[in-house]
Amino acid sequence: MGTPSSRGARVAALAAAFTVLTPLSHSAFAAEPQLKLDTTKKTYIVQLVEAPVASYDGGTAGIPATKPAPGQKVKANSPNSKKYEAHLRNEQRKALRASGVKESAKKQEYTVAFNGFTAQLTQAEADALKSNKAIANVWEDEIRHADTVGTPEYLGMSGPGGVWQTQFGSGKGKKATDGIAEAGKGMVVGVIDTGIDPENPSFAPLAGGPAAPAGFVCDTGSDAAFECTNKIVGARYYGTAFGNTVAHDYDSPRDRNGHGSHTAGTAAGNHGVPMSIMGIDMGTGSGMAPAAQVAVYKALWQTADGNGSGTSSGLVAAIDDAVADGVDVINYSVSGSSTYVVTADELAFLAAADAGVFVSTSAGNSGDTVGESSVAHNSPWTTTVAASTHSRGAEKRVTLGNGTTYDGIGVGGGVGPAPLVDSEEIPAAGRTTADAKLCLPGSISAEEADGAIVICTRGSNARVEKADVVRDAGGVGMILANNTDAESLVADFHSIPSIHVSGTIGTAIKAYEDSTDAPTAEIHAHVPSKVDAPSMAGFSSYGPALAGEGDLLKPDITAPGVDIVAAYHEDPNTGEATFNQISGTSMSAPHIAGLGALLKQKYPTWSPMAIKSAMMTTARQTTDAGEPIQWAGGDATPLNFGAGEVVPAKSYNPGLVYDSDWQDWYNYACAINHLQLVGGAAYCAEAPKIDPSDLNYPSIAIGKLAGSQTVTRTVTNVSDKNQNYHAQIEAPAGTTVTVSPSTLKVKRGETATFKVTITRTDAPLGEYTHGALTWVTGAGKSESVRSPISVRPVALAAPGEVPGTGVAGSVDLQVTPGFTGTLGTDVDGLLPSTVRDLAVTKAEGTALDGSFFFTVPAGTKVTRVATWSDEVAAADIDLNVYRYNPTGTITNVGSSGNADSTESVTLNLTPGTYVAAVDLYSAEATVTAPVHVWNLGDADAGNLTVAPSPVEVTQGTPVTVTATWSGLDATQRYLGQVNFLEGAEVAGSTLVSVNP
Repeated sequence: MGTPSSRGARVAALAAAFTVLTPLSHSAFAAEPQLKLDTTKKTYIVQLVEAPVASYDGGTAGIPATKPAPGQKVKANSPNSKKYEAHLRNEQRKALRASGVKESAKKQEYTVAFNGFTAQLTQAEADALKSNKAIANVWEDEIRHADTVGTPEYLGMSGPGGVWQTQFGSGKGKKATDGIAEAGKGMVVGVIDTGIDPENPSFAPLAGGPAAPAGFVCDTGSDAAFECTNKIVGARYYGTAFGNTVAHDYDSPRDRNGHGSHTAGTAAGNHGVPMSIMGIDMGTGSGMAPAAQVAVYKALWQTADGNGSGTSSGLVAAIDDAVADGVDVINYSVSGSSTYVVTADELAFLAAADAGVFVSTSAGNSGDTVGESSVAHNSPWTTTVAASTHSRGAEKRVTLGNGTTYDGIGVGGGVGPAPLVDSEEIPAAGRTTADAKLCLPGSISAEEADGAIVICTRGSNARVEKADVVRDAGGVGMILANNTDAESLVADFHSIPSIHVSGTIGTAIKAYEDSTDAPTAEIHAHVPSKVDAPSMAGFSSYGPALAGEGDLLKPDITAPGVDIVAAYHEDPNTGEATFNQISGTSMSAPHIAGLGALLKQKYPTWSPMAIKSAMMTTARQTTDAGEPIQWAGGDATPLNFGAGEVVPAKSYNPGLVYDSDWQDWYNYACAINHLQLVGGAAYCAEAPKIDPSDLNYPSIAIGKLAGSQTVTRTVTNVSDKNQNYHAQIEAPAGTTVTVSPSTLKVKRGETATFKVTITRTDAPLGEYTHGALTWVTGAGKSESVRSPISVRPVALAAPGEVPGTGVAGSVDLQVTPGFTGTLGTDVDGLLPSTVRDLAVTKAEGTALDGSFFFTVPAGTKVTRVATWSDEVAAADIDLNVYRYNPTGTITNVGSSGNADSTESVTLNLTPGTYVAAVDLYSAEATVTAPVHVWNLGDADAGNLTVAPSPVEVTQGTPVTVTATWSGLDATQRYLGQVNFLEGAEVAGSTLVSVNP
């Protein structure tokens, strides 16, 4: 990972505080209870410290830099790249040998967007690799899942005045150039997904188009019918060698699931392709960049239940290969972490973005079910896309026997009047009413469903499967009822006439059915129409971003992701190409990927962040009718849609952009204490200290606004003229916002910096409030550059931890209150550690050179295990903490691997039995390592006071209090905590560690 050290502490987030229990004896570790080390081998992804080819900017003797210049691609096959790649492979071999792991354990290697490999390892071997100075991090391989045609017209792409013609066409009359044939020309969209159907007309060869670019691999396995062309220019797949199950799929890049073909077709499918679904003519469709070429990387595989999933090791390999091949854009409609920006795939994307590749990621489909922040892909270097509706309506109606008519969503024909029955009331023999309510396979009585319209309730199984269950039982139609109004409505293609209704309407229909002797219903045929759009899809995951605690706004933007018609897998019976209408953030992300490819074609020297900024700052927050975008909770906010819905035409003239690079991203990752988790402690110690909210981003977010905060931004003029801009402010409700300077004079190609100060007035604490800053030009305000503002006022901001020395002493704590009134304090501790003088004897290939049990009792706030170099007679040890499982195995819950013997793991643990283990990393054969353990609870030990306390405070005005200690034992180390109170409630806390 370039300069950051590989030995940074892998520490869980600081919580708040400790009481002490004496650890068990070392003899007890061997016999009581009996500990069984897990020797099962699993697949791990191992990342090394050194930069991959895409990010290497020099420094290794005799090997020049391989990082591409702006506007250029990685030259993975150049002599310098091959020389550096050989160097990386050699370092990987050395790291394995130095950790006592056989080289045969290595299975797959990465060198371009990610420097590392996969290996079959025991947990002990994985821990040994974690301790190696050359290793940045080790992850256990995990399974990722897919996040599941009028959008070109809706987004303003088609027609004489659309983006395709105005941006990529030229001339008039006989000299006119067809913009559609040029839109995306020369761009390659990499699609990491379930593969592609090469025979689908959306991917037919481009007539008169460019040849396939050099460098792309067409690995079709044993699929002789699969051919790469000048449309599908590359194809790879990542099957059993990467731990994937291929039993339900084609062992080739061919798509059996349909998800990959759909995303590829949405991003870069050919223009003017006739599309029909289940015999219903859907008109002609097109991808966003119809002249672009596609490279497919099949890393997701069809599962037994019809979904798509794949291992993270295969996904990282796909990213690595895509960057090496030379894609311009990557679409990643795949699940991702909602809590970390330093997973293996996110770090691979960092190198990809650093090499100039624009990455579009799906926000996730957990909005309906989680009920709290759920947005995935929180990294600033990718563009995270939410899902919203578009203007092609799918309105349907159902009329009950009492004459009441309700509106819903659906496609296809109607049926009825016919008898109406609630599936919950007609379970099949041997099935429960709960099964029947959901219309699970075989769960409803054929005798009672025959000839009827059946009400099914959403949940558990696929929506289209419910209709099949009704059909198989003899039913003639289905009313699909949501459980709540928060769930989205989807116009699926069902096997019988159907309508999808909200929770409220579903309840009303069920009430009618239950209260009427002979209830009937009629489902009316679909009436094609345009509807006001967009509104947010109920399933679309929303913020705040958990990674960074809300100091970065995610998702970034929204795009159409509901009822999207595009290419699908071939018909398994006839072999004919098919199309499908499906919904998900998987469908919205490729819209942004295709639009990103067009912007990159137009402006080849723009960075991926400039492209993202151009789309974000020109997005809209209102519908076609000028009304606020809605979601199930009312007016949508930036937590739902980021900057808003993309407006492609405006993104070609953004005026100003907010740019950033790898160094900014590293500094941000340090500021949120994530880079330290993957070997970045040394880098972070030397890096500029920033507030996470100061990352130069097109949006402004503060997850903890304690009264007032100032953030800094820098804009770059990418227009062809000098411009003057004036600040327009929409202050978030309950705050004031000032901008300095309020006028910017920015010459073309140059930058300007400004500060934004946000101050709480009466905004509720703990709740988000939203606004915007828009820069407008003076001349008729023809250009505008809009940044959303999302802030959450809190009661108090205080330092996480402060150190002290001496048997008596003091330390000042600066606290910023988010309220006006009385600030009180409460203390826990100071408590001395319990020390275990642990005899450690080197055992190659294990992180358990020395170890002991300790107990975390009920009432513990925070547990800390630590060592110090001045107490350990070794150059370098590492520290691991494990949970002891009832099965006798152990699970790692925290690690610290600095470049010396000062190690610390601070955790918020559930009560139970744990193991502290020391790995003797340096050359000594045997050492004694004093290991300190604290379990800090609520008790005040009487040796720590805070003054002044209480103290009158004013919101947003910092106040300094002094923590003073006395009467400590000079031979002990202590830990305590100061809790800051608003009334009786804890508003914030600071750990106090004292070494007398």
